[in-house]
Amino acid sequence: QTHLLSLSLQAKMSRPVQARRLEGIDKNIWVEFVKLAATYSTVNLGQGFPDFPPPDFLKEAFVRALSGENHMLHQYTRAFGHPPLVKILAQFFGKLLGRDLDPMTNVMVTVGAYQALFCCFQAFVDDGDEVIIIEPFFDCYEPMVKMAGGMPVFVPLRPKAPKDGKLMSSADWQLDPAELASKFSDRTKAIVLNSPNNPLGKVFSRGELEVIADLCVKYDVLCISDEVYEWLVYDGKEHIRIASLQGMWDRTVIIGSAGKTFSATGWKVGWTVGPNRLLQHLCTVHQNSVYHCATAAQEAVAQGFQRELKLYGKPESYFVQLPKELQQKRDWLVQSLDAVGMKPIIPEGTYFLVADISEFKSDVADVPDSDEPYDSRFAKWMVKNKGLAAIPLSAFYCGAHKNNYNHFIRFCFAKEEATLKAANDILQKWKREKTNP
Repeated sequence: QTHLLSLSLQAKMSRPVQARRLEGIDKNIWVEFVKLAATYSTVNLGQGFPDFPPPDFLKEAFVRALSGENHMLHQYTRAFGHPPLVKILAQFFGKLLGRDLDPMTNVMVTVGAYQALFCCFQAFVDDGDEVIIIEPFFDCYEPMVKMAGGMPVFVPLRPKAPKDGKLMSSADWQLDPAELASKFSDRTKAIVLNSPNNPLGKVFSRGELEVIADLCVKYDVLCISDEVYEWLVYDGKEHIRIASLQGMWDRTVIIGSAGKTFSATGWKVGWTVGPNRLLQHLCTVHQNSVYHCATAAQEAVAQGFQRELKLYGKPESYFVQLPKELQQKRDWLVQSLDAVGMKPIIPEGTYFLVADISEFKSDVADVPDSDEPYDSRFAKWMVKNKGLAAIPLSAFYCGAHKNNYNHFIRFCFAKEEATLKAANDILQKWKREKTNP
């Protein structure tokens, strides 16, 4: 009897419990590297969050929302976005895009940009649909496409060496227009565009965006435009919104983030902006998953945008001040890395800077035929032995291409001056050890 019971239990338990759509996407770079950084690092330039506070006006707005007379800010609000927030987002992005936006049908608020992405893939991608992803890419795009049943199709930005021994810029990483065109077909449902790009910091030029837009129109392809770093652009560069190009408004979903816009990544307030013909399907996914985002955080973000609309383009605008501060931080880290021979690629935007670790290969031996890319082993060695955390660039490539760009690591420079100084101290000490072993 017991033996039969045991056999019947084994038979039941041999059936897989997880859905097929989870196969091969269980590993996550952030889970692994966040744990390593927490265990070993004295300076964490890995994960992309500021270690400085959001602006006072935003914190004060949140405090008012929590402690003020309006007790309804502790309750549910409208599922697709708190009315004051969608109203100001429609005004603000209407101004930027030069069109009248309806707050109720052209804007949807999400739990961070991450959920906005998830809604897009779930709403638009069917089994077998192809989705073009530009490499290097923010790592969640690939598993989210696969979970929706789609087929990711990868096209790389290819680096061109700069002349005169100058430092490379993120602008030197470019799409080959013919290679990009070869990836479009009748099976292509969407392309994911991330400008400014994480991890490179590349800001796509108008010419580059026009090449993408022309192909989207020609093949009737949607564009999921991840623009979370839209305000973090340096050296007088301009962030151009692909939805503003001819033929693109009707096929583009713009994704934004209060986390990156107002340096409050833990608030998890994001949004989508686009035509109702697309957003209505995102709403269906949203109402059947999270349903609703935190009311008080939405109220505070709405007040932040109300302030910024009044100050738009003025020197005291946070959207003008933050990139100035971050450009300075970028330049400090560029100098620190360059001084020790870890060649930085100067980013035109974002929180991030990618550096070439080729000159440090003597510190971490290569293991031929290893499944793990070299930069991943280097980054793990660096956090354990030097106390400095960064993320391997190979984490931002698909499995087949991980070893093509495996001598780069990504640093986050959206940090306090003291954090960047501590990183510089580690790098200088490391250089001295290399020079006088």
